[in-house]
Formats: sequence, structure tokens, C-alpha cells
Amino acid sequence: MKIFKGVSASPGITIGKVFLYLDDNLKVPKYTIDEDKLVSELERFHIAAGKVGDDLKKIQAQASKEEITEESRFLDSHIMMLTDPEFIRQIEENLSFFKKNIEWVLLFTVRQFIRTLRKAGSPYLVERSVDLYDVTRRIHRHLMFHEKISLADISEEVVIATHNLMPSDTVNMNRKMVKAIVMNAGGRTSHTAILARSFEIPAVLGLTNITDEASSGDTIIVDGNSGTVILKPDSEVLTEYQNKSKRWQQHSVQLNKLNRLPAETLDGKRVALSSNIEMPDELELVLQHEADGIGLFRSEFLFLRPSGFSSEDDQYEAYSSVVLGMKDHGGVTIRTLDVGGDKIIPDFDTFQEKNPLLGWRAIRFCLHHKDIFKIQMRALLRASVHGELRIMFPMISCLEELEDALAFLEETKSELRSEGIPFDEKIPIGMMIEVPSAAIISDILAEKVDFFSIGTNDLVQYTVAVDRGNENIAYLYKSFHPGVLRLIKMIIENAHKAGIPVAMCGEMAGDTLATVVLLGLGLDTFSMSSIDLTSVKEIIRSVNLNEAEELARRVMEMSSSGEIDKYVRAWMNERFENISV
Repeated sequence: MKIFKGVSASPGITIGKVFLYLDDNLKVPKYTIDEDKLVSELERFHIAAGKVGDDLKKIQAQASKEEITEESRFLDSHIMMLTDPEFIRQIEENLSFFKKNIEWVLLFTVRQFIRTLRKAGSPYLVERSVDLYDVTRRIHRHLMFHEKISLADISEEVVIATHNLMPSDTVNMNRKMVKAIVMNAGGRTSHTAILARSFEIPAVLGLTNITDEASSGDTIIVDGNSGTVILKPDSEVLTEYQNKSKRWQQHSVQLNKLNRLPAETLDGKRVALSSNIEMPDELELVLQHEADGIGLFRSEFLFLRPSGFSSEDDQYEAYSSVVLGMKDHGGVTIRTLDVGGDKIIPDFDTFQEKNPLLGWRAIRFCLHHKDIFKIQMRALLRASVHGELRIMFPMISCLEELEDALAFLEETKSELRSEGIPFDEKIPIGMMIEVPSAAIISDILAEKVDFFSIGTNDLVQYTVAVDRGNENIAYLYKSFHPGVLRLIKMIIENAHKAGIPVAMCGEMAGDTLATVVLLGLGLDTFSMSSIDLTSVKEIIRSVNLNEAEELARRVMEMSSSGEIDKYVRAWMNERFENISV
């Protein structure tokens, strides 16, 4: 028996047999092409890319037939890559320069693009590089007349164990037979994670070496709740997890009944539970879980494309589609562009920084690049006529930044008025509190905006001076650090004194261990991944506000994150048998 710990990407418990799905690494040849053969070599690429496009459209048609929108969205991006002008231009230039066979030129070009994406340091961009690899792999197979087993051919119930499952593999697989997924690579933002949650099958990713240890046919336990995978379990552990699986299934049925119920404590205190999304097509999942609105719509996907920024009209269409979709469902909070620093925009002329996390990013970047910011402001304001839209500025660290952003917004409003373009004159404006300086002057900032949203991912990082990406000090990254909790308490109190609500849209908002503490501190809105909504709602509906406030009071008297964690964990475990904390 071997036990692995990874990233909990999709909840649930499955016991099954391993289906080892390994990429058989194509060996790409390299040889010189004569000058007069370069045109025909490029034509080979276009023919192969066309065949891949046809393949993907067939898969997409099947997905549409089965009304599976998540997969169709991913395949849309793959199809677009095949005709991306910048991608094609780079291939043509590299073919002309190196005069090598198109298989090698394609591989070289793709590696250039992927290096650019991975240097960005953004988990979202790193995961998007998987799409590029997927498309490339398919083109290579057509160029080299190489076929591979399809996951559509699986005819018995299995748990897929793989290094890195491509989105098109996931779309094409026989979902009735795939009961769980375990992967060496990947994280919660990967397409595999998103699709697994959409399919409602357990998934544990980031296991590093599961494919080295597993063989097809091995018995495997996948606990997506805790991120645990057990290979070849002994009889005692197998029995234990069979019982856990039954309890989880019963618990899931009860959880789904909560979708239509409000997030309200036993004594009548109601809070809002909203969703975080990255793309417009995630709207269906938000509505399925009946979220109280979208608390964070990350707009970066419109700017982080290799082919360049989206136009004003493209942005307007994207924002409008979500606002219209959420009409009468709580509205949408859209965060303005949060890039720069460690989130490098592909092919954008930025300078290298010694400490990018403390550098030129988010609102600082936008106020410097006002041409980019103006396009987004215009698109957001135009979209505001279609429903309840709220604009939120990220990474505000001082009053001057906030005032500059608000002045720029007013300037944009004046432009639209002079052009006769309608917008919501009373559009709510908020800001994220992600740095300690903003938390400390939150009483001042609260007088300038309509709402706050606490971004705990960065707030924790900056408060305890820990780079989340540095594995050597990751143990110091603690949401329950007394300094972090004191800042959160201060933010909420200052906001309420000014008469404005406070949301939280960082990972802490969806952490069931923190739910009661945050409730007791007075948080108004919890915004999280849609899949986490019912678990958080269950906790809120199972406690009284006064006991939540008492728990928060006790926690605020404690001296260390370890003491707080231990106390809250014990408190939760007494009350919630089925919740993994």
C-alpha cells in the first residue's frame, strides 16, 4: 500500500481500478530543407492543422449534442490557436530562418510560446500552456501519421492515472466509465480540474509520480475531499474508505438540496455566497449552484492572449454576456485588469523587475498604461446598461492611487456622455484590499467607495512576507496568522462604520475551516469557486450567529496561527462529521 498527497481538484471519493494513460512522447525529427521546398513544407503544416481543426470540430459537435458547454469552450480556444495570426507568423519566420522540417519548426515555435507563458509566474497562464501543447501534439500526429488510443474507447469503469491529461482528451473520454482522475501535474486552475468539477468526478492533481508507481488494473482510492490517493490499499483501509464513500454520497445528496436555500444562520443572519469566475462560459455553473451573484470576474483572460489585447467591442461583448446572464441573480463584480509584475503579458514590452511582486502591477500598471485602461473602462461602462454591474479596482495601496483611478473613471464617463453613449450613472465602485497599508487606512478608503473586497491570497502573502511560490517557506503562509485576522477584523469594522459592505474573494472565503470565524467577524459576502458554495452554505446554516461571534472573539485572543488552527479545527470537528477540515 502506498499513500500520495496532492491537490484536491474536485471533491468526492472513488474506489476503482487504474487505467494508466501515458503520452507516448513522439520523437520529432530534425533535418534541413532546401530553399525551394520551404513553401511545400509550410503547406504540410497548414494541411495537418486543417485536419486537426476538423477533428476538434467533430469532438465539439458531439459535446454540443450532449449539451456540455465547458468542453465546447475549451475546444473553441484550441480551434482559435490553429489560425492565430501571431502563431502562424512565428512558424513562417522560424521556417524561413532555420530551414528545417516543419515538425521541428513547430516544436521550436511552441516551446518559445510556452516559455513566455511560464515566465509569467501566473498559474492561470501556466495552465493555458497545456492547451498549446495539446494542439501541437495533435498537429504532430497528423504530420507523422501517428495514432494513439482514444479515451472514448474505455469500456469499463476506471480511474485514469496520467502525467497530464489534455483538455481534448478529457472532452473525448467516455465519461460514464471514468470515475476519477489522478495526475502527476496540474492544480486547481487547470482545465482538468475545472472539467472534473463540471463532471462531478473526484480528481487529485499535482501527485508528481503517481504514474511511476501505478499499473493498469491496480486498486486505487481517490479522496478528492482531502487530496489523498491510496494505491493498492490493504483490506482494513479499503473497508474504511468504502464506508467513507457511502457517507459522502449520502452527504452529497443532502448538499444539493441546499442550492435553493439561502445562506442563513439558525438565528436568521443572512450573508451572500457568490462565485468567482475566469471566463464568461463559467456562468452555467454559477447558475446551477444558484450563487448570490458573481463576486469576482477576473478580466485578465481578455488581455493574456498571445494574439494581443481584446478590442473595446470584444470586451463589451464579454462583460455584457455575463451581466445579462446574471440579471436578477445578484449581479456581477468585475475586477479591472490585474497584470504586470509577475503576470507578464505575452509579447508586451515590459521591463524586468528584481522584485515583481512589489512592483509594476494591477492598478499601478493600468494608471501608467492609460490607453489600455481607457478601453477597459469604456467597455465596462457600456456593459453596465444591461444589468447590475460593479467595478472593482485591484491592488490599491494608498489613497492617491484610489483617487487617480476614480478620477480616470469620471473622465471616461464624461467622454461617453459627450458621445451620447449610455451607461449606469450610479454604477457601484469598489476596491480590493490586498496589502496591509490599505487595510490600515481602510477607514479613509471606505469613504471613497461603495464596497470592499478582501483579496486574502495577496493579503496573507504581504502581511507575513511569504512568497507563496517559494516552497522553502510555504509553511509560513498562514491565513490564521493573528496579524492577518486582525487586519481582516479592522477592514470589516471600518467598512461597516462607513456604511459599506465587505466581501472576501480570496481562497480563504471558500475554506470551510475559516467559514465560522469569518461569519463571526461580520463578513457580508463570501465569494469562491462555485463548487465550494454548498459546503460553505451548509456550515452557515448549521450555526447561530452568536456562537460564531464567540468563536471569533476567542480566536482573536490567541497568539499564534498554530493555536488558532488547532482550536478551530477541534471546534469544527465536534459539529461537522462529514466536512473535511
